[in-house]
Amino acid sequence: MSVAVPTRARSSAALVLAGVLWGTGGLAGSLLASRAGLHPLSVAAYRLLIGGVIATGYLWLTGGLRGFPRTAQVRRRLLTVGGLFALFQTSYFASVSLSSVSVATMTTIGSAPVLLAVATAVKTRRLPGAWTAVSVAGSLVGLALLQWTPGQEVDVAGVLFALLAAAGFAALTLVTATRVEGLDPLPTTAFGCLIGGAALAPAALWFGMAVPFQADVLALVVYFGVVPTALAYAAYFRGLESAHPVLAALSALLEPLTAALLSMAVLGERLGAVGWCGAVVLIAALTVAYSRP
Repeated sequence: MSVAVPTRARSSAALVLAGVLWGTGGLAGSLLASRAGLHPLSVAAYRLLIGGVIATGYLWLTGGLRGFPRTAQVRRRLLTVGGLFALFQTSYFASVSLSSVSVATMTTIGSAPVLLAVATAVKTRRLPGAWTAVSVAGSLVGLALLQWTPGQEVDVAGVLFALLAAAGFAALTLVTATRVEGLDPLPTTAFGCLIGGAALAPAALWFGMAVPFQADVLALVVYFGVVPTALAYAAYFRGLESAHPVLAALSALLEPLTAALLSMAVLGERLGAVGWCGAVVLIAALTVAYSRP
């Protein structure tokens, strides 16, 4: 027990860090798209490419690439992660363009823990535990209240793309939950981002990737690639090494919560009574998830 508790605490801290850092990416991506006039798919490509380049550069400078395994298993893992990165980003931004940011985010992030709970139940042939069911249900209610928009029309195609994005994120979580010998979280993030960004690059170039040579825009590009991408996914993959996949997916729910609070602080947006109730329910559900086995 003395060994398991610290390990679990470190894992939970890494997952919380990932969720919070992802939450800063929503604001950074929105500002980058508006100030540089970029298509959402181009923003996604920049996110993966810059994150991959900087993470790879850091590994090279610190000697993290010495003795890097070049086995077939490692190549398969990196290609799979890169492909799922590209699928997740493309599907999510397609949902955003067809519906709205709130609908795309709520459907994608809310569906992922449910899909993972179902996949885990099928794999283990056991129903989810009571606390897992409570956490997932509470998180869904909290997320719905946090992003509640009365009278908003829902586009079916947008929801379907959001579900596809959720499936991609769930698959990414399941795949990376099993460690490949010699492949650490940061190299997984670095090369996965590079492969995913390269897959998105042709479409992004079609929509246009030129950005104005301005200090604020360049700072946004670097921040977007480093903090909510390279650091966040490295922390997420680190937490996955000793955490249940459903708990990991629930950590992603910190993204919309962080984004909502940042929008209030930076953009002056207001969170109504329903939204605050959703934030409280969401925090309570996540507290249950982190405190129960």
